Amino acid sequence: MTEASPRRRFHPVSLDAINFLLADVRGALGPFLNVFLVTQQGWSQSAVGVMTMVSGLVGLVAQTPAGAAIDATTAKRAVMVAALVVLAAGTGVIYAWPDFWPVLVANSVLAAVGDVLGPAVAALTLGLFAQQQLAARMGRNAAWDHAGNVFIALVAGAVGRLFGQRSVFLLGPVFAVLAIVAVLSIPGRAIDHQRATGADGNEAGGGPPAWRAVVGCRPLMVFSFCALLFHFANAPLLPLVGQKLAAANPTWATALMSACIIAAQLVMLPVALVSGWRADRWGRKPLLLVGFAILPIRAVLYTLSDNSAWLVAVQLLDGVGAGIHGALTPLVAADLMRGTGRYNLALGVIATVQGMGAAVSGLAAGMLVDHFGYRLTFLALGAAAAVALTTLAATFPETASGPETASDKDGCAA
Repeated sequence: MTEASPRRRFHPVSLDAINFLLADVRGALGPFLNVFLVTQQGWSQSAVGVMTMVSGLVGLVAQTPAGAAIDATTAKRAVMVAALVVLAAGTGVIYAWPDFWPVLVANSVLAAVGDVLGPAVAALTLGLFAQQQLAARMGRNAAWDHAGNVFIALVAGAVGRLFGQRSVFLLGPVFAVLAIVAVLSIPGRAIDHQRATGADGNEAGGGPPAWRAVVGCRPLMVFSFCALLFHFANAPLLPLVGQKLAAANPTWATALMSACIIAAQLVMLPVALVSGWRADRWGRKPLLLVGFAILPIRAVLYTLSDNSAWLVAVQLLDGVGAGIHGALTPLVAADLMRGTGRYNLALGVIATVQGMGAAVSGLAAGMLVDHFGYRLTFLALGAAAAVALTTLAATFPETASGPETASDKDGCAA
């Protein structure tokens, strides 16, 4: 797993550091933002929902074209650096002007550029590691991402407790600078840019077949639909739980949100590693079914008690579901796009539909809470998760060809 690209050697710890640090600037502060706006700035649930939906939809416009652009460019490091600079500026704006319009604009920009980073890291991984190393490396990427989430939750909890919730957003620029250093520590000549697109040897990077290779891949479309419902159900759960905890314990709002994040991320870390290590032997689909099945169970369990310890304990289940989903999504895309040269475009499509689910659910969940309360909202989100699980079980094929090795076929290339 530590073999470098034949083009030039690099230190795998650089990719570890990128995943660790990007967790701190690529959305880890989002749950803290929602709690801060509701408990400190007096925003209504509906206003937060509007902000979440608008910023999410703005991000959607850029996601799929960004994936295609990452396929086409050899300047992947420069793209990541530019995105990190914008992220640093956006979190600074939220700190300085936490009013509706500045936050709406800044969060929309953050959504647009933040979703570039996930496909870019996946592309780097594909370009740096051989196919037989990919499953384990994707799991390792996800594990370091979760470790970064634990770290930022600890730091944000301490900073919020000592200096106030608003000060948490100053962490964004700090970790963005560190992430830029990590990105630049990977030599550009270590990256096989053709392999980073999912090409198997002679494919071109552009042209009309690009969209046909992705949209015409039925398993990818099924997976994308399931991912949309998964994120529709999952995205609002942590912010809603954080709001319940903050309402009951306003002095400890940031610390309790940190506890929820840490509880899940500590589970996600080993789950992601195991998923990567065993995905070739056990197959992708059985692992995905476990991850999808956890989500409706978790949503229902939230309705059983308002006790803070219970809510944090249930959040542990997020570590199983999200850990599996996060580790296997780039691997499934690599399976299906092998031989097409459209890997990052496919990831962009998946990210787009996931973002659609998360963006729409923010408004839907906010309105449901305002009118019907938390319990019905949790049950409605659980029902959406159950539809995703049923669809995945009934219509999604296994994308690995055998129990011992990943598929050598060309996925949807034929």
